[in-house]
Amino acid sequence: MIFRVQKDFAKLWAGQTVSEVCSRITREGLPLTALLTLHANAAQMGVLSAISSAAVLVFGLGAGVLVDRWKKRPVMIAADLGRAGLLGLVPLAAFMHVLSITALMVIAALAGTLTVLFDVAYQSYLPVLVEQQELLEGNRRLSISSSGAEMLGPALAGVLVQAITAPVAILLDALSFVVSALSLWSIRKREITPERKHGVPVVSEALDGMRFIWTHPALRALLLRSATAFLAMGLIFPLYLLNAIRVVHLSTSALGISIALGGAGGLVGASIAGRLSAKHGLGRTFWITAVLIGCMQCLIPLSSQFPRFGFTYLCCQQFIGDMMWTIYIVNETTLRQLLAPEQVLGRVNAAMQLASRGMLPFGALCGGFLAERFGVALTLWIGATGVLLSCLWLIPLRRSREIRGLQAVSSELA
Repeated sequence: MIFRVQKDFAKLWAGQTVSEVCSRITREGLPLTALLTLHANAAQMGVLSAISSAAVLVFGLGAGVLVDRWKKRPVMIAADLGRAGLLGLVPLAAFMHVLSITALMVIAALAGTLTVLFDVAYQSYLPVLVEQQELLEGNRRLSISSSGAEMLGPALAGVLVQAITAPVAILLDALSFVVSALSLWSIRKREITPERKHGVPVVSEALDGMRFIWTHPALRALLLRSATAFLAMGLIFPLYLLNAIRVVHLSTSALGISIALGGAGGLVGASIAGRLSAKHGLGRTFWITAVLIGCMQCLIPLSSQFPRFGFTYLCCQQFIGDMMWTIYIVNETTLRQLLAPEQVLGRVNAAMQLASRGMLPFGALCGGFLAERFGVALTLWIGATGVLLSCLWLIPLRRSREIRGLQAVSSELA
């Protein structure tokens, strides 16, 4: 199938490419600001990581309701401009010498809320721009941008943090959100105003996405796997930078290089995601990638126990792990967009985010707590083992009746 890049999709793609690159600077810049500028300890890093991802837990299902009630493009524009204003406060507060760990947490929480709203709308907006048979290719191309950003952004972040400090580097991300908003504003394809339900309780409406997922065996297995894996990864996330810098003793530049290799792996994964699922079937593709993701997570605690080889371990973990994640996510996102009707897609996407990113705060708080009492290495091993075991939820997909139909869809779209 030939995918012709439409002007409106190209605008979305271009804006997101710029934003994705700069967002990697903030993703690394916020914890580095806490670690290097504010000298945060392991517990504070855990709280910051938890707060950054807690928005999806508090606001996730509500965001799905809003996206299904409103037009997606205005929601995305408002979220972009809001994030630009919030992140611009970080360098301003640092310049005025009033930046504190508390202020950083508040900004991270508010920006995280807007990110949840944007992401739910973003995943629900692609079917508006492209035809159904083009969804896999559209997701693949957007994933290429994300992977390219993963390759360029962290390396750029490492250089910028050393050159102009982490708070000032975050200013670039604030400006990138303005670029993203302008690219969205320039899209001209008409979006139909969704029909609003009357007399339906908001809570019941918010849970419609979860109910829809629960009635589809494939989506249900993916949701349970995501909840388990991200809970375990929550233990790792707040300790990753601390382990790399204070235990493995990587410089910020070396850290940027290792993370950038993840972007290179993601590019490879994006290029082969459709072909793999078409050749081997969605069930087997989900299973193999999930197992390899878990195995790669085990290289993180190995780096803490063998710091001499830590850089090599972290580079391998980033490259292979991100390759597998990209293949997994491209197929999972396309599957959701194909199975869920437009009127409930926002809530389905929100439910999946709740089961993934919504679990990170619990894991992050536990990770900070365990690391303070039992050490970084043991906590990382617990998290990595949890990620590996989470793939057990996907075993039924290989024998599910529903997966046979999904394999046919995958072959048709690749």
